[in-house]
Amino acid sequence: MSERQKPSKPHLNLVVVGHVDHGKSTLVGHLLYLLGKVDERTIEEYAKMSEKLGAGDTFKFAWVLDRLKEERERGITIDLSFQDFETKKYYWTLIDAPGHRDFVKNMITGASQADAAILVVSAKQGETEAALSDEGQAREHAFLLKTLGVNQLVVAINKMDATTPPYDQKRYEEVKNEVSKLLRLVGYKVDKINFVPVSGWKGDNLVELSSNMPWYKGKTLIEALDEFEEPPKPIDKPLRIPVQDVYSITGVGTVPVGRVETGVLRVGDTVVIMPSGVVGEVKSIETHHTPIQEAVPGDNIGFNIRGVSKEDVKRGYVVGHLDNPPTVAKEFLARIVVVYHPTAIAAGYTPVLHAHTAQVPAQIVELVQKLDPRTGQVTEENPKSLKTGDAAVVKIRPLKPLSIEEYKSIPQLGRFALRDSGRTIAAGVVEKITEVQEIKIKK
Repeated sequence: MSERQKPSKPHLNLVVVGHVDHGKSTLVGHLLYLLGKVDERTIEEYAKMSEKLGAGDTFKFAWVLDRLKEERERGITIDLSFQDFETKKYYWTLIDAPGHRDFVKNMITGASQADAAILVVSAKQGETEAALSDEGQAREHAFLLKTLGVNQLVVAINKMDATTPPYDQKRYEEVKNEVSKLLRLVGYKVDKINFVPVSGWKGDNLVELSSNMPWYKGKTLIEALDEFEEPPKPIDKPLRIPVQDVYSITGVGTVPVGRVETGVLRVGDTVVIMPSGVVGEVKSIETHHTPIQEAVPGDNIGFNIRGVSKEDVKRGYVVGHLDNPPTVAKEFLARIVVVYHPTAIAAGYTPVLHAHTAQVPAQIVELVQKLDPRTGQVTEENPKSLKTGDAAVVKIRPLKPLSIEEYKSIPQLGRFALRDSGRTIAAGVVEKITEVQEIKIKK
């Protein structure tokens, strides 16, 4: 393992979420700048570019992430480092550049890979209220985070410089109470969550405690991140690697890219790709451009499989060992919470199902039980319909082959979201796979 250049600190994946325009990009850009990840000159350049667009220098921090995103999209290099930074305790990978149109879709992929999250909520009058409303994104993101298994969270109450009066303690307390209500409803233990009043724009309380808020005696945002606990690595579970991308590299061959969710992958292993059923041998593994002999949960890797063509592997497929292949479900029972639906959901409804990196159309073929969202007790058998806020057990049939697992055995691949017309309708977990799709193994 000598060639494995792993940071000496434990590594965690972080996702930043929040309603559009609540200042996620600015906050993250400013944080990276204060941590020395971006130099002064670059920020000055962005400020000038922003002024030219007539936006003053408002975008100088927000563009930090956009530049990185562009860089990532330009080349074919298998660079999975997204953006990393260090705190006293941890080495972090920031997963998803926020503010993206397809943000929720990316967030579902991102959050299913995240160990912890920053939820950004603006303290500006009117913005908080919009984010927390039934149709607001803060609500949607909180539900998703919880369903996707992100149990550790810090809440950054942003734009404290823009409250009336600026840096108003009373407004901070108001927002904190409202957000706490939402998080309790979703199932978070609020007493374990740090709420930090910040200004992403001015930099207050990001890295150092601000003199503008002498009333706040808590932790800075960076200190709050170090409060999180390192999640256990499920190395004893069967190998599961959801495929994020596939590259065909001259002289190397087919290279799938993804994050190891469970189990251990070693050079020389025989693996099977599901649902295609194609088998191959792992020739090499790399992470952050460094060759490694084995990969463990949490590692973002590119790996070359001998005997596999690019057509055999697609985004959303799952790689596992031949002796314990990934499950392909024909039908399953799921426990869901309806996050938002304009009317009601009935049997026959066909949204798009997002699980790990997969997206397939799926049909809700039966509404089995309605549950009390707080206790999980059955309140109604065979309900006619489900509306926003309802929890239920439903039977789902994916309309294309989908590799997914029961939540109790491999939770990392047992979570999903249902989306329709650009909105998250429901989020849930797989209770029981009732029918398995037989896949012919092609050796």
